[in-house]
Order: sequence, then C-alpha cells, then structure tokens
Amino acid sequence: MHTTSPHLTTRARWAVVAMFFLNGFVVGSWAPQIPALVDRLSIDKLTLGLLILGFGFGALTLMPIAGILLARRESRAVVVGFASVVVFSLLAVAAAPHLAVAAVFMFLFGGVVGGMDVAMNANAVTVERRLGRPIMSSSHGFWSLGGFAGGGIGGIAIEEIGSLAHAAIVAAVTLTILIVGASHLVGGDRPIATGARQRLSLPRDPMIYLVGLVALLCMIPEGAVLDWAALYLQNERGAGLATAGFAFALFSATMALMRFVGDRIRHRWGAVATMRVSCLVAATGMAAAGLSPWPWLAIAAFGFAGLGIANIVPIAFSAAGNHPGLSSGTGMSVVTTMGYSGILLAPSAIGFIAQKVGLAPIFVALSAILLVVFLSAGLIRHADFRTDHDRAA
Repeated sequence: MHTTSPHLTTRARWAVVAMFFLNGFVVGSWAPQIPALVDRLSIDKLTLGLLILGFGFGALTLMPIAGILLARRESRAVVVGFASVVVFSLLAVAAAPHLAVAAVFMFLFGGVVGGMDVAMNANAVTVERRLGRPIMSSSHGFWSLGGFAGGGIGGIAIEEIGSLAHAAIVAAVTLTILIVGASHLVGGDRPIATGARQRLSLPRDPMIYLVGLVALLCMIPEGAVLDWAALYLQNERGAGLATAGFAFALFSATMALMRFVGDRIRHRWGAVATMRVSCLVAATGMAAAGLSPWPWLAIAAFGFAGLGIANIVPIAFSAAGNHPGLSSGTGMSVVTTMGYSGILLAPSAIGFIAQKVGLAPIFVALSAILLVVFLSAGLIRHADFRTDHDRAA
C-alpha cells in the first residue's frame, strides 16, 4: 500500500514531465548539430545515414536492457541512471575527433536516449496510478515541446557560439533539470522479488507482443509523414520546397496540441473508445492526403491525421505499463522496442515500395493499417488502469 500525499504526487507528475522534456530537448538539439558534424568529420550523406542508423540500433539494443533493469529496480533509479548519461551524450558526439569515435558515441547516444525513454514511460505509468488519471499523452506532449525547443534554439546557438559550446550548454541546462527533478520522481514501484526462479527472459504472455504490434503499426504512419511527406508533395503534387515543409510542421503542431488535451479525452471516454476514434481520424487524414490532387489540401489532411495519431502511441504505452502479470518496466520495454523498430525500419521499406508505385498509394495503404489498429483496439484495454488506491482497497 502506498500513502503518497496528493502534494507529493503532483510534484512527481511534474518531475516525470521534466524528464520527458529533458529527453526531447537533447534529441531536438541533435538535429542542428548534424551539419557541423558533417563538416568537422568530412563525411558524405551515406556515412551520415549509417551514423544515424547506429543511433537507432543503439536505442533498440538498450531498450530491452532498460526493461531488465526495471524488473529489478525502481523506475526512478533507472530514469536517473540513464538521464545522467543522456545529459552528456550530445557533448560527447559533438567533441568526437574521428569517425570511429563518433560512431561509438552515436550508438551509445541512441542507447541511453532509448533506455531513458522506456524508464520514464514506466515512471509515468506509476504516476498515473498514484494520481488516478492518465498523464501519458501530455507527457509525450512535453517531449515534443522539448524537441521543438532544442531544435529551434540549437541552430541559432550554433551560429553564434559554435557546435561544441552549444552542446556544452545543452549539457548544463539538462543537468540542471535532472538535479532539480530527480528528487521528486515517484518511487515505490520496484517489483516484488519472486526468489531464485526469477530469471532474465522474455515475457511468455503473447498478449504483450500483440500490444507491441499495435504500437509498431501506430508508429509507422508517424515515421512515414516525418520522412516522406515533403518529398511526396514536391515530386507527386508539384509543391515548392517551402510549401512541402509545411506538411510535417502542421502534422507536428496538431499532434502536440492534441497530446496536451488527450489525457482529459481519454479520462472521459476511456482508452479503447479514444483509441478507436483516434484511429478513424488518423486513417481519414492519411487517406485524404494520399488521394488529394492539391498540395495544400494534402497538408491540411496531414494536419488532421496528426490529431488522431497524437494519442494512439501513448495509450499503447499505458496499456503496456499496466499489462497484468508483468512489471511496468518489462511490458514497457517490449512494446517500446517493437514500436520504435517500426519507425527505424519502415522508412527504408517505404522508399523501396515507393520506387515501384509512388508515395500516394502508400499513404492510402497506411490508412488501412490504422483501420487494423481500430479493429484491434480491445488489446489496449488495460490502459484503463486501476489506481493504487483501488489496488489497496
């Protein structure tokens, strides 16, 4: 039984939000560092692509390890442990003197960012139980806000003071956030030991993998808009470069906006109903974008799709963290690893298919994938969690 006071729980809620912002701020600050890295190491686009792929594989490698740690430690300790490395990770990449060193640091950068992602989502699940209401969508909204701040400030800072000084400032800012927020993170969610039989192994419950598949299918459309929407508008709808850039901008804006109100919607309607409506909105937007003959209608459709896509991944993560019979960290590590593998691997598959059929049919097909998620919404019913008070009663 937990007797955390409402005051302490509210502080814990803002502490985990700060961790989401911290993680997003570091990732967002990486984007404006890319041109400086290319110039400093004299690398081409192919090599840069391999470095970025290394970032993704680092995340997929350490996410399951984060799950193992969360099965043995409180999520608070795991968040702080990964975050303590995250705050210096961009500085390490910016200071890398050679390509080989940069490759190692990029792998570790992706790994600690991914590991922290799993841990902070697990901690958010614990806070949800203490508060008795969802906070996952708005937490992801703060991640988006951190990414926006990091990306927006980073370019200006690098022009004024250089890439290394910018990375040092990012480290100083995020270390301050970590120091202030760490002591307020909620604890008490360490799994109860089950004796010597407890081993490091994958969960045997097949349902958690189905939730992971839902997360994967949810994240593919998000990655497709990020990587291919601008090219689609330029090459297949005749938009100029400036116009094409509005697709992901509007998509991101509507997604962030909806995430800040998504928790209230989910609290009112329930997770399954919210997932179903969100999938219908997202599918309508993606289909309209693929069928639109005009760039601006396609841009508006991508923005509409963002309203739906915003909350489906956070709901899937809440379902993973509340899956019965598993610790929140174990369920979260499975689902986040499967989900993020979709964002890592799908863009290259989309590129291969687009060479044959074009991008418009792909966006229409993605709407069909979202309808599959709509039909599978019952799998995330455990996102409608029981509170700690209910568990103790």
